[in-house]
Amino acid sequence: MSSPRQSRPPAGQPPASGPAATHPAGEPTAHPSEISDTSGIPDTSGTSETVNSQLTQTVDPDECSRPERPGPHLESARPGTTGSSAGKGAPPGVHPVDESRPLGRILLFGIQHVLVMAATPISAIFLMSATLGLSAGLTVDLLSAAFVLSGVGSLIQSLGPWKFGPRLPFVMLPGGAPLILFLAIAQQHGVRIATGAVVLTAVFSFVVLPVFSRLLAYFPALVIGTMIVIVGVNLVKVGAVLVTGQPGSPGFANPTNLGLGMATIGFTVVFYLLFTGILRQLAVLLGLFAGTALAAAVGAIDGAGATGGALVNLPHLMPFGSPEFNLVAALPLMLYSLASMAEATGQTVINAEAVGKKIDKRTDVPKTVRGDALTSLFGGFFGLPLMVTSGENIGIVRVTGVRSRFVTAAAGVVLVIIGFLAPVTRAISVIPTAVVGGTAMVVFAVITVLGIQMLGRCDLDKHTSTFICAVALALGLLPILVPGVYGAFPPNVRILLESGVAVGTFTAAVLNILFHHVRPGVAARLTTARAEGDR
Repeated sequence: MSSPRQSRPPAGQPPASGPAATHPAGEPTAHPSEISDTSGIPDTSGTSETVNSQLTQTVDPDECSRPERPGPHLESARPGTTGSSAGKGAPPGVHPVDESRPLGRILLFGIQHVLVMAATPISAIFLMSATLGLSAGLTVDLLSAAFVLSGVGSLIQSLGPWKFGPRLPFVMLPGGAPLILFLAIAQQHGVRIATGAVVLTAVFSFVVLPVFSRLLAYFPALVIGTMIVIVGVNLVKVGAVLVTGQPGSPGFANPTNLGLGMATIGFTVVFYLLFTGILRQLAVLLGLFAGTALAAAVGAIDGAGATGGALVNLPHLMPFGSPEFNLVAALPLMLYSLASMAEATGQTVINAEAVGKKIDKRTDVPKTVRGDALTSLFGGFFGLPLMVTSGENIGIVRVTGVRSRFVTAAAGVVLVIIGFLAPVTRAISVIPTAVVGGTAMVVFAVITVLGIQMLGRCDLDKHTSTFICAVALALGLLPILVPGVYGAFPPNVRILLESGVAVGTFTAAVLNILFHHVRPGVAARLTTARAEGDR
């Protein structure tokens, strides 16, 4: 983002004249020709340096904490943008995020996204089934719906029809905190009221979005960077639990599972180290395949569930019956949706950072939220919890360097097909969670690094910025690192406090306002009053 005091070219593009652009540390910015090759993937030499030089832009330190001002510098990359914003060989004026690729490659990269995130809808539906005591037929029906809606949501966010979706490489998933809230409502009030709560929350998101959009000015890079670090740490923990199991559960930290998880990470590192070009881009997928092959070799795969059954499975509308609407029962989910909007803000910004595209938060973030709300509205009528934009694929984008949104659109199509093809769904479900967890840990850790990268451009040498970040991280990471710390609180309060992302984001936003807006304003008025008194 630029400042009125300093005009800057688009991200990664050199100035029209004058000395070479430099980073805050004084290092010269890489020339566009050094940033990406024809496929948008850096060469094997200097990979991290060239990608980071593309993503790390000169930032006015004050902009990390102050509200954004309207102006052309906030606009999305316009047609005609050249330089590093498009890989060599791309059509002139086409940003890599909008670049189409050969269909075979798009499908390969899309399948890679699907395989990394497939465990999330599977585990979410299995948890629903176990908690609510659902039948096997209903479980399969919900699993089919979860894949189809994840695919539809990914298409909406990636292709951006009308005012829905930011046209960035996103995927959508059920699970996480919305699933826990859904199950809590279902156990207390019934599953039909829980599905009604999802529908009400989706409508509520549309209603409050205009108000939330006005508050986006108070989510500068300092706040968003802190939130992304918390999101990344939380996701790494989610991936780790897939490898180890829940603490205290039977088989926790089973050596076989630990070995499979670590081996999968090792395979991914080896592939990324040895390969170049297209194979290097597929290192995550190849690591997943290698881990699965190892699991099969040691007898850690139960293939019985992959055989038998029907060929096609269509999700059924309202599998639990017509939704029932209860505003009081839906209140916790509605309150969570506000935190989800803040998280969508951070994910939209960090996704744009990962693909090197300039966006306007005031217009692009609401598109992400609308995509979430629309997909959740449909999902509620198919018996699913809230659908949310996932940060999982952002790590894949950064690791592979493939920035095209058509890749995640292809992933959306694959997800829809999987939802209809029962044998494919069953085959994916037999991949050991330890293997998926090992892959997920690498991908999720990249998200944490992206958050740290954003904070690194926010002049943390300033004591107030350091203090804001430290307090927000402390409170946001507390429920993640110490599960059950708020167990003695009332259920509705506990649900909000146990969302480390919501607590950390709220803390950072409030402290940023107090230190960088309220305090300077009060000091200025006091100074003016003293000056007038001395006359």
